[in-house]
Amino acid sequence: MLINILLLAAGLALLTFGAEFLVRGAISLANRLGMPPLLIGLTVVGFGTSMPELLVSLQAALGGAPAIAVGNVVGSNTANILLILGVAAAISPINARIPNLKRDLVMMLVAAVVMLGLGYWGVVNFWLGLAMFVALASYLAWVTYTDRRRLTQEEADLVVKLEGWKEALFIVGGLGGLFFGADLLIDAATAIAKSYGISEAVIGLTIVAVGTSLPELATSVVAAFRRHAEVALGNVVGSNIFNILGILGITAMVIPVPVEASMASFDIPVMLAVSVALVALILMAGRIGRAAGLAMLAAYTGYVAWLF
Repeated sequence: MLINILLLAAGLALLTFGAEFLVRGAISLANRLGMPPLLIGLTVVGFGTSMPELLVSLQAALGGAPAIAVGNVVGSNTANILLILGVAAAISPINARIPNLKRDLVMMLVAAVVMLGLGYWGVVNFWLGLAMFVALASYLAWVTYTDRRRLTQEEADLVVKLEGWKEALFIVGGLGGLFFGADLLIDAATAIAKSYGISEAVIGLTIVAVGTSLPELATSVVAAFRRHAEVALGNVVGSNIFNILGILGITAMVIPVPVEASMASFDIPVMLAVSVALVALILMAGRIGRAAGLAMLAAYTGYVAWLF
């Protein structure tokens, strides 16, 4: 058991550092190719921070543990809102008056409703996965060509250029860390689940979901301490859209992914309810205060306790 716990920790560490290395290297390459900061943020950074979820979901599905693959996506989205935004808001209140945020919130809700429909359908096949990925690509293209706003400080920070050899080292090393980290995480999490009689779905919804969300958590915490907690909000909304349409879509294009009935009846509706609650809070209050952040953390603690 101790070995599996150590392997789990090693897998999480490799995922975290792998994502960081990949994002820095990819941003440098994108800048070298002349990509605009907005497009880099939407594609390179978005996919980069979602790579842990993608590799974990792919390896879980291919390894005969589809419950971990789906649980990873659903659990990550729930954790992104309740845990990550909860922590960020508890550190520093989040100003939700961000340009075009409503557009992205609507897309996040659409993705959540799609996930609910997939849960009742019972399986995500190749064609559904392809449709989801095309929807994501179309959304990114639309945002890229319509969001003509001046450079923000966060986008200015994306202008990074490394030396050629460092750039290659960061990209290759990051991908390697993500690959081996995902492999270690899945093997260790599955072994722990079986030894304690815990279902793979619960492991995917909790340990694996939080583990693959560590890049988003680290980014959000740093942003909150720097009094830019609104960065966490944009990060979470974008990540939730990517997770469902991109991660699950790509995974289903490789291998059909069945959705357990228990997730369709409880965990996915919880994810949707949490998403709706977030949108309602933002529309009514225009911010996420410390009290709301603490309430979100309490709700996440209760949710995890209920699962176990």
